[in-house]
Amino acid sequence: MTDVDGSSMSATEDHTDAEYGNARKINPVVLIGSAVVILALAVWAMVRPGDAESAIFVLVGWISTWFGWWYFLLAAAILVFVLVVGISRAGRVKLGPEESKPQFNIFTWAAMLFAAGIGTDLMFFSVAEPAAQYLAPPVTEGGTTVAAREAIVWTLFHYGLIGWAMYALLGMALAYFHYRRGLPLSLRSVLQPLFGDRVWGRAGHVIDIAAVMGTVFGLAATLGIGVSMLSRGLHELTGVDDGLLVQICLIAVAVIMSIVSTISGVARGVRRLSELQAVLAFVLLAFVLFTGDTAFLLNGLVMNAGDYIAQLPALTLDTMAFEAPTEWMNAWTLFFWAWWVAWAPFVGLFLARISRGRTIRQFVLGTMTIPFCFVLVWVSVFGNTTLQLGRDGTEEGAAFIQTAMDDPAGGLFGLLQQFPAAGLMIAVAIFVGLLFFVTSADSGALVLAKFSTDPRSPKDDAVPWLRVVWAVLIGMITLGMLVAGGLGTLQGATMIMGLPFSFVLLLVMVSLYRTLHAEGQKLDSAQNALPATLSGRTHAESGAWRHRLHRLVSYPGHKPIARFLEEVCSPALDEVAAELRDRGVTARCDRSDDGPQGLPILTLAVVHDDDEPFRYRLCPVEAEMPSFAAKPQSDATYLRVEVYLTEGSQGYEVTGWTKEQLIGDVLDQFERHVVFKESSAAPAVSIDHTDV
Repeated sequence: MTDVDGSSMSATEDHTDAEYGNARKINPVVLIGSAVVILALAVWAMVRPGDAESAIFVLVGWISTWFGWWYFLLAAAILVFVLVVGISRAGRVKLGPEESKPQFNIFTWAAMLFAAGIGTDLMFFSVAEPAAQYLAPPVTEGGTTVAAREAIVWTLFHYGLIGWAMYALLGMALAYFHYRRGLPLSLRSVLQPLFGDRVWGRAGHVIDIAAVMGTVFGLAATLGIGVSMLSRGLHELTGVDDGLLVQICLIAVAVIMSIVSTISGVARGVRRLSELQAVLAFVLLAFVLFTGDTAFLLNGLVMNAGDYIAQLPALTLDTMAFEAPTEWMNAWTLFFWAWWVAWAPFVGLFLARISRGRTIRQFVLGTMTIPFCFVLVWVSVFGNTTLQLGRDGTEEGAAFIQTAMDDPAGGLFGLLQQFPAAGLMIAVAIFVGLLFFVTSADSGALVLAKFSTDPRSPKDDAVPWLRVVWAVLIGMITLGMLVAGGLGTLQGATMIMGLPFSFVLLLVMVSLYRTLHAEGQKLDSAQNALPATLSGRTHAESGAWRHRLHRLVSYPGHKPIARFLEEVCSPALDEVAAELRDRGVTARCDRSDDGPQGLPILTLAVVHDDDEPFRYRLCPVEAEMPSFAAKPQSDATYLRVEVYLTEGSQGYEVTGWTKEQLIGDVLDQFERHVVFKESSAAPAVSIDHTDV
């Protein structure tokens, strides 16, 4: 920990290297275990493509028969859970210490959420799926007006709130346990309240391997879609043959650019490319909207939003048990739910990293609305344009929409050919798709590298060579699945690999619910603490009035604060710790010299055999000199010592207190903690597993 204001430290993040290992330490079990399986599957698919394709589709059929209902039930449960948490009083909880502030302003944060919501796959399915659902819907008759309306609803259903709820669940869980509870930024940390210290051993390895496998195949499906679409786009633009050789070259380009990004550290360049791809995506959207039938598209947008909202509750649990369209279900809904599940660790980690300091309610509202609003507009504009062309009564229109269903990789480019300046817009679409393609591979390699290490900070990325390894493995499994059977095989593999991690998401919900419930109980117990209990401020006010007045009008610098910490604070915490140990309670005093201007941060830790120890931390904080100071200076600062608990700053300082006053405040806070523990029914698991 380096900074009390939370810029690079959670107020509870004082775990030692002995607990979690060095931030760049490789986890050999996760890395080797998952890499060997992925490499073996990739080689098998390339050497015996027929056998691989057959085996995958046998497993897909088995999953569809026995676990199709599970995917539907899980998707509905996650959507309800996320919304309930967001609107409940738990929504007021910050993803970080109470004093933390958002790292990014609302505009920048919204822009990054938007960037997380678009990709090559959205460009692919916004044309291909409406065409397929219009011509070959699961239940209704194809080619009708009803089928046209339902086609857009199905596309929005598969790309809508349920998927973003999965991202939001894992994102807020990772952010909560890392920024607020001080645990490492990893999936095993989220399940620590359920499994205790076992998450740091074999159980945690299983969790991380499940996440890695799901993420790899989710990325492979996305990259497979990307190379298929880009290969077709290059054929339309340049006439180059659309085949496996071009797809191999595109995969190689993505891997090489990811490696170059890793080695050169071109963070600024990658950021600029991400901004450029967002701008070009809006240009492409605006071009279709304003050069097409704008009035029709705007009317369709409003209608589609209403249809989606009205039908969402019914569609969420509609397994079509009587119709049983197994082939359709496997190709669409079950694939999409497995795909979202597989991508949840990847996107959830990204969302966690950019959301420190926001409340859970802000997080849920942002992640459930900002990306989906763009998806709604994009799908409505491109989907309704596809349907309008297919329903115009001409042979050309009928041929176009049939081709968009039969050859989905070329659907977007076939659509753009119906507009003026088709060549230019196809080139823009190819460039945007390539940017999405490369950034997905690069970001995926970064996240997978973090999953196979023991990171303690969101700023501690894995060593570059590990990212190179994952970039190569992602490229190999994508190529292997394309050789084995193309996009259908990739979709099937995603369904298979997403199933194990779907059970992890259920455990994430249980763990987050229990932890947030316990935090609510703690707040209640603090508010209902014994009336006779004195607060630290009362202790402070019990001193002589001249001493109190001197403290109120003094703005000390480095030396007085250093002396106060050494002569008053440290002895006070040491005495309390010693008395607790004499009474059989495990307690220790920790010291870190990472405060501002090299000042020490002092912590009293009382370790219980349960999920949360008591930590009373005294942190020196640098503050601006107030304008009403006796000797105001425009650029002057002063230092004060504030009290931090597990949740962060308590909003008051203890500068100038006597040792007895300070000990009284420690006991007040400890008493509130004990009252909470006595009234809490939370299970007893250990969070602090150092040998004290």
